Amino acid sequence: MPIFAPVGHMFLTFLALVGRVTVFAGRTIGHMVTPPIYFRLIFKQMREIGYFSLPVVAMTTLFAGMVLALQSYSGFSRFSAESAVATVVVISMTRELGPVLAGLMVAGRVGAAIAAEIGTMRVTEQIDALVTLSTNPFKYLVVPRVIAGLITLPVLVLIGDIIGVMGGYLVGVNKLGFNDGSYIRNTFQYLEQLDVVSGLVKAAVFGFIITLMGCYHGYHSRGGAQGVGQATTNAVVSSSILILISNYIVTELFFTR
Repeated sequence: MPIFAPVGHMFLTFLALVGRVTVFAGRTIGHMVTPPIYFRLIFKQMREIGYFSLPVVAMTTLFAGMVLALQSYSGFSRFSAESAVATVVVISMTRELGPVLAGLMVAGRVGAAIAAEIGTMRVTEQIDALVTLSTNPFKYLVVPRVIAGLITLPVLVLIGDIIGVMGGYLVGVNKLGFNDGSYIRNTFQYLEQLDVVSGLVKAAVFGFIITLMGCYHGYHSRGGAQGVGQATTNAVVSSSILILISNYIVTELFFTR
């Protein structure tokens, strides 16, 4: 029936997009494990992705930890469980809020920048020039960014976790009246290694997603400046959605028994 034709067209378009992204990811992984590897470009991208993203991640996690402490205290005070505030802050930051907030912030800053940079190179035929010079575009443009994202996102999340817990500590001690020694003791009493490791694994997955989607949409951009803008938007939106989906998948793998 004609009414189902648009739905079928959208579904087939979605399947085609999934197939193209999968092939792109497979080619990227293949080039990541075969020489040559441009280490100079990797270190450059680590600085761009990691170092320059640190301020926005630090600010986001700091205030997230502070708000989490306030909200937890407000809720737990209803049934006299205020002592659990420190534990809730540290577990929430390490398991969920740290990786997800850092991933979303980096997706907005780095994913858009990667898509715009590679998209501009595509529409100005600089990528074709690389091929003419016998330089593999995947090796030169995609692989360094993906490897840098895999390495730097866990580092950013670890720093963000520490800053977020510190934000909760500042609010708990200075605003809510907790004893600083007992707050620190409660922070580490119930924290397990799995809580931190799961967050760092999520961060690595998010780093791969952010850089891959930025490279994919930039690499396949068309249509001049308007196409580059569309690629930038698609990179941020797709990265954010995939971060939330993969967050659930990784959480289920780690904590479902």
